[in-house]
Amino acid sequence: MADGTFLEWPFFDDRHRVLSGEVEAWAEGNLAAIDHTDTDGSCRRLVSSLGEAGLLAHSAVDPEAPGRLDVRSLCLIRETLARHDGLADFAFAMQGLGSGAISLFGTPGQKSEWLPPTRAGRAVPAFALTEPRSGSDVANMAMTAARDGGDYILNGEKTWISNGGIADFHTLFARTGEAPGAKGLSAFIVPAGLAGFEVAERLETISPHPLARLRFEDCRIPASAMLGEPGQGFKIAMSVLDVFRPTVAAAALGFARRALDETISRVGSPRQRGAPLSDLQIVQGHVADMALDVDASALLVYRAAWTKDNGAPRVTRESAMAKLFATERAQRVVDMAVQLHGADGVKSGEPVEKLYRDIRALRIYEGASDVQRVVIARQTLAERMET
Repeated sequence: MADGTFLEWPFFDDRHRVLSGEVEAWAEGNLAAIDHTDTDGSCRRLVSSLGEAGLLAHSAVDPEAPGRLDVRSLCLIRETLARHDGLADFAFAMQGLGSGAISLFGTPGQKSEWLPPTRAGRAVPAFALTEPRSGSDVANMAMTAARDGGDYILNGEKTWISNGGIADFHTLFARTGEAPGAKGLSAFIVPAGLAGFEVAERLETISPHPLARLRFEDCRIPASAMLGEPGQGFKIAMSVLDVFRPTVAAAALGFARRALDETISRVGSPRQRGAPLSDLQIVQGHVADMALDVDASALLVYRAAWTKDNGAPRVTRESAMAKLFATERAQRVVDMAVQLHGADGVKSGEPVEKLYRDIRALRIYEGASDVQRVVIARQTLAERMET
């Protein structure tokens, strides 16, 4: 059992502590035997199971009731799921990220159509932002959505799209041309299966999950598929990432906690001859560094989530700090766990070997680490110059 004393921090309400226990119990009962050789099928089954358990109700707003996304709940769920299984964390996370723009900016009709099946685990969404030549540079997006009467016609490609190939609908961003750069982008809801829309390539990574390159050639969608107003696409994308970036940090925190737990178990076990590794001062120093990185990450993660939940319109700086620090330090914690496991640390199928593959992508997606440094610097400098 991972350390749960952080739940007593003032960032949380009693409902968060209850939720943490519920997610832990569900994970222990459902994640012991995930088939990682069938990522598509396993993701769909995980989404269905998470929906049946009611956990996806936290990933999208209820269109029949007033409310908003609770970032602390999202972070607690992702941290717990990641500690148990990275694919389960991915399946949960994409239900929120893929539908987040609808939760935040959708019309009542759009919310009623798409959010109930997402919350129930009957529909799988995707967040289609990245392009072959505009990963971190969203303003350089090349995909177009040209107005044609009551429709828009999509042309271009998206790549590295999570849930690509299995998604039922996509929150997609394209250039509508109201102004140059970021001010000329708009957001759309694009169902799978439309004429002119194809999965051009499935992409494999060191930690497998559904990924694809998508191609659009004269793909026609109704103007009613637009989210928000024309030219609001960049604002919508950044607002969604503002909410979900701390949850990426929470997933990294979950990986780090698991690595620390595995390490404590490993170094505390008696060796064939002599005392356990934990008796060595150098090993104690490594464990201390790992524990420090875990707690410092948790403080930044839940500060960002608490700040957003308490009404801050934007938490760009806080989210960037949490995402940068937690993912970078989780990489360090996991690497040390592998080192302290010796040869077993690189044995295929061992928990720390899987963690080593799971953690790497988090330093890249939803804003690479160097991009987060730029965001933090600009925000910090702007605040100082205003005073």
